Amino acid sequence: MPLQYLVEYFNDRLGSEHRSSVRPFILEDGKVSGIFGSVRVDSMLKPLRQALKPDIIVGHAAQMSVATNNGVHLYVNELKPLDSDLNSAEDAESIINFDRLSRTVHMLNYLTIVHLEGTLFLDVDPRHILGVKQDHGAYFEEVIRQCGLETKNVAIVLTLNSQYAPYYRDLAIGLENYRRRGYQIALKFDYIVRNVQTFNLIEQIGPQYVIQSARNLLGRLHSDELFEQLSQFNAKIASLGAKSILEHVEEKKFDALARNSGFDLVDGDYYNQSSVDSSEDLNTSQFAVGGHY
Repeated sequence: MPLQYLVEYFNDRLGSEHRSSVRPFILEDGKVSGIFGSVRVDSMLKPLRQALKPDIIVGHAAQMSVATNNGVHLYVNELKPLDSDLNSAEDAESIINFDRLSRTVHMLNYLTIVHLEGTLFLDVDPRHILGVKQDHGAYFEEVIRQCGLETKNVAIVLTLNSQYAPYYRDLAIGLENYRRRGYQIALKFDYIVRNVQTFNLIEQIGPQYVIQSARNLLGRLHSDELFEQLSQFNAKIASLGAKSILEHVEEKKFDALARNSGFDLVDGDYYNQSSVDSSEDLNTSQFAVGGHY
């Protein structure tokens, strides 16, 4: 289906839903953007690769780029403060609408780079899950089908941190609703996972993927414990039937660490370099306990 047709379809749909003449989706130079108030939402789609064979791409992770209409970049937390009141119907609706718009932008742009293969990883704001009381994923399921995809091609990514600890039970219920509709589930952590409570939570939710960031390893690369901790983490995730992902791999040393400690998938700018050699022999000695660069 032509992309322009889909853009017009979703503009008509949102206009009808909100009884508005605003047409938030724009197609320019083969890319789709979304307008939300005074800001413009664009997509960056990062290839997800097999750690041991990085030339094999298994999916894409959608990352949001946000700017004002005059081109001034904004951070997402400048749009939706973490202290937004979910008990306020207006705030909750705004969060839900922004989340739906940004995911629709990602989905439309995804259609321009793939042939309906692999998995698209889409971040979902925890407040969206908490704000929607039932039938999680139903609205976006229609978006996915209209784009010619299936829910099984989409992984819902939820970032968990201590701020949402009081809501873990409600978030788990929301994720289960997504799972019933065929979506895959990915959990992302902004800290190195190594405590029993977190592993218990992962086991309870039962995701297909667990994501950690190489940025959280900065300053710890020379730690004697790091390789052992990551190896134990990956072994535990594998025992739960999930795959582990290390994102934001920007340097060769983090690529080597990912492969040697057992991560299944990776992403990052390092793999966009033409000099990356996936056939390079692994040198585990530099990551053995007590080993240093």
